[in-house]
Amino acid sequence: MGRYRPPAPRSSPYITGTGYQALANELQALWKRRSGVTKALTAAAAEGDRSENAEYIYRKKELREIDRRIRYLQKRLPDLKVVNEPPDDCGRVFFGATITLEDDAGVHVVYRIVGADEFDPAKGWISIDSPLAIALLGKRPDEDIRVDTPAGIASYYIVSIRY
Repeated sequence: MGRYRPPAPRSSPYITGTGYQALANELQALWKRRSGVTKALTAAAAEGDRSENAEYIYRKKELREIDRRIRYLQKRLPDLKVVNEPPDDCGRVFFGATITLEDDAGVHVVYRIVGADEFDPAKGWISIDSPLAIALLGKRPDEDIRVDTPAGIASYYIVSIRY
């Protein structure tokens, strides 16, 4: 059996202005970090036998990971579309919306729909590509939605939307 995996579907190209700036700052920081790692790698390589040199092996791996992330960011940043303005119809859920939902138990949760490169569950930021965000897009307050989750179907009531 082969190890082939089909490529993941491309994520949405939308991102907030702060998210784009964070990715651009990360790219600059990676370039600075890379120069330090290459100096350390050169020093480790000068120590002699590379097959038993743990420092050399570690630095090669670190450099490979940095280069992978740099390549990703250099390909991704030009494709992103920065969304800074709220939509014309602020009474509906679109990209950048902060939505307050109420579940069946009456518990209120707040989510913000952001780009795939900046989602953060700890902050309540969900990707525009997530099943919950897809179910929310275009909806208005006082509407019910149903989302198919791994734990089963969840029902939510949209309490409020703000941008």
